[in-house]
Amino acid sequence: MPFPENAPTPDDLPELDPKEIADLPVEMLAVLQHEIDARLRRDKAAKARLDGALSVRYAERAVEERRAAGKDTGTVRFHDGDFTVVADLPKRVEWDQDRLADMVERIRAAGDDPAQYVDIAFKVPERKYAAWPDAIRQGFEPARTVKTGTLKVDLVPLEGDR
Repeated sequence: MPFPENAPTPDDLPELDPKEIADLPVEMLAVLQHEIDARLRRDKAAKARLDGALSVRYAERAVEERRAAGKDTGTVRFHDGDFTVVADLPKRVEWDQDRLADMVERIRAAGDDPAQYVDIAFKVPERKYAAWPDAIRQGFEPARTVKTGTLKVDLVPLEGDR
């Protein structure tokens, strides 16, 4: 069934009230969802390609600028024509959890408070929690809060085609 000529496009959606969009026929919602998902995939691929090209063009120069500044990571600025190139290489630090636990115990054994040196957090994977016996689970229940994420709705034609 063809849609009316005045059917909204993905470009129209930012200007429409969510209630107006929700009142559209389900077929139109499915078309909009499909079009937006396709745009996102295309735009994500285009962004990845452009970021790759910028890296090819500027990565070596950014390394040189960082080296001259005596740093391995962080932001450097340099010029290319009438533009300032801001090249940021973030620092991503990972800590060996077993070794940190050993250090925390050594600090504690020396009579110091490890919280002065490290942030200590406890986590319980939901998969493990679900496998616990009821008696153990009940003891942990007061420390557990369940929150929900954002609802995701996917419109799939009855034929299962997509």
